[in-house]
Amino acid sequence: MIVTRLELVDFRNYSEASFEFHPGITAVVGLNGQGKTNLAEALAYLASLDSFRGAPGDALIRVGAETAVVRATVLHPDGREVLVELELSRHGRNRVHVNKQKLGRSRELLGVMRVTVFSPDDLSLVKGGPQERRRFMDDTLVSLALKYDALRLELDRIVKQRNVLLKQAGGRLNEESELTLDVWDAKLAQVGDQFGHARAVLIARLTPMVSEAYEQLADRPSAVELRYEPAWRQRGLVAALAESRTDDVRRGVSMVGPHRDDVELSIGGLPARTHASQGEQRTMALALRLAAHRMVAEKAGSTPVLVLDDVLSELDPRRCAALLTHLPPGQVVLTTAGALPEAAHPDAIVRIESGVVMAQ
Repeated sequence: MIVTRLELVDFRNYSEASFEFHPGITAVVGLNGQGKTNLAEALAYLASLDSFRGAPGDALIRVGAETAVVRATVLHPDGREVLVELELSRHGRNRVHVNKQKLGRSRELLGVMRVTVFSPDDLSLVKGGPQERRRFMDDTLVSLALKYDALRLELDRIVKQRNVLLKQAGGRLNEESELTLDVWDAKLAQVGDQFGHARAVLIARLTPMVSEAYEQLADRPSAVELRYEPAWRQRGLVAALAESRTDDVRRGVSMVGPHRDDVELSIGGLPARTHASQGEQRTMALALRLAAHRMVAEKAGSTPVLVLDDVLSELDPRRCAALLTHLPPGQVVLTTAGALPEAAHPDAIVRIESGVVMAQ
């Protein structure tokens, strides 16, 4: 999958701009604050309808404008050329078109265009809380099969409804609320067991890929391990919810289930979150992204666009050279505020200044 052209209108600091991308490596160069990350965000948003910076939709619209447009021409491996267009509005629903046909639901856009992003904030995959690693797992599952998007939404809905009931109980269940809680427990167990199984299979398949990517980046053998073993999966979610009910009612929140899970990341047998150096943690985060990128490419039969946003400045020279040496096949968009390393060898260079394309 290759993005050949990207057009932005009133997106972030761009009033109007267009970019031509090379099938190989396109380097996007400019000083800090000129719009390089905004470009990366536009590519990723068009693929996922989500900002990897955690920004709400209206924050993506240029100050003083009412709408923003992101438009990309995507070339698929079978030769099909697809035009993907997204209009963001401050005052209504966003509109999505594929080949000028309006999509009934924005979710239908998922899979039309695939993008993998690595940014400096991805250090939180290793250093941050469990929610960061849960999101990584679930986003990867959705990239592999769209059915997991619906499953994730259903899980969130059930947990929210169950928590509402627990809060309303005020620490004590009457007969009616206990029967209602039984219903929500059954729903949560059904969806939760499916989601837990999908996550376990994902981590089992992902682990050797992460290990390989880490060793390539570190340029030395490294004992890297990922463990997804929530206690509730050992006895089943039905039993775990029954055991946790008293505590759940007392706290007014659901304490057990996929929404509370974590993935243990270790290097050399020690927890990466607390024992690894920042260089090792950043290498682990990058290895996670590269492994997920590879898995999606193999499963989908179409390699996602790989966007590396300001990665070179975050890695030491040795790891930076190793990354450039082991870049996966496919299209790469690389942003940098500094000089390009000798090992970069970009096929094209785009220079940006204050939201304006100066040269391509």
